[in-house]
Amino acid sequence: MTNLIEKLQSGDRLSRKECLKLYELDLFTLGKFANIKRKQMHGKKIFFNVNRHINPTNICADVCKFCAFSSHRKNPNPYTMSHDEIMADVATSVKNGAKEIHIVSAHNPHTSWQWYLEIFRKIKQSYPDLHVKALTAAEIDFLSRHHGLSYEEVVEKMVEYGVDSMPGGGAEIFDEEIRAKICKGKVSSENWLKIHKIWHEKGRLSNATMLFGHVENEAHRIDHMLRIRDLQDITKGFNAFIPLVYQRDNNFIKVSKFIGSVEILKTMAISRLVLDNVPHIKAYWATSTINLAMVAQEFGADDLDGTIQKESIQSAAGAKSARGMDMKSFIELIKSSGFIPVERDSLYNELKIY
Repeated sequence: MTNLIEKLQSGDRLSRKECLKLYELDLFTLGKFANIKRKQMHGKKIFFNVNRHINPTNICADVCKFCAFSSHRKNPNPYTMSHDEIMADVATSVKNGAKEIHIVSAHNPHTSWQWYLEIFRKIKQSYPDLHVKALTAAEIDFLSRHHGLSYEEVVEKMVEYGVDSMPGGGAEIFDEEIRAKICKGKVSSENWLKIHKIWHEKGRLSNATMLFGHVENEAHRIDHMLRIRDLQDITKGFNAFIPLVYQRDNNFIKVSKFIGSVEILKTMAISRLVLDNVPHIKAYWATSTINLAMVAQEFGADDLDGTIQKESIQSAAGAKSARGMDMKSFIELIKSSGFIPVERDSLYNELKIY
């Protein structure tokens, strides 16, 4: 362990073997070095934005065992919103101060690709300055397969129709054996990375996620992070890495033992130490609770995501995030924790320091 500690002290890039050994360190040692790295990059700032999540349909051609959002026998309430309904939600969100609309759907086989894409043009025509973050790599893969379009064609249409940045969803865990167990038939890890690479080559930015705490192990998590690091070396297109904590309710994964806060915080800290080329680590409060997300800010994370206003995917699986949070609460929590609240836009330009 001495060599690993020396490597952490020097700040040099960690090898795969060294990354795996990080989980053998105690939580506070990991937190110490992750916090040093975080302070070097962002000082005492905690970033958040004012955003709204809209999920236009829960009818899905894929059957992911971890998903409680899509319509199935544990959630027998299928819906598909009209564009008018989506625009009404956007109008309300803008009125409430949202600067980002985050649109992610299930993979609905009964709609056209135009239904997926034309809403972005309508949003941009009505609100040119509103940032549209939309379409995961899993959705792009579905649109490609279902409508006979190449990945390049879907990405070009996204740019044409007004999508500004891509969310990081659909990554889950890159190991294909694990994917076969939890999300068989969904976009492969290779194609998830390929799609983000195509997006980055268009001069656009995206996020990357990792779903952990289900049937994967620590080696799977490290492998996942290293694949993100490798692509980031090439494209420099990832804004943030978001370790998503698996939500246990209303789904079909049988997990014998759920991870606790120590394992969650270790994974946050390790993310910061491994991903030396990704600017931000987001503790997405919708999956970790706001209290643990705040603690994670001292274990390498520097971002909380945003106010969300309404959240459907994680809350369907048990997360307490359905109604979002107000900006005042974010600011008060951050200040009372000894950090500096920074409202950002979707690309991490600082809008206001409180």
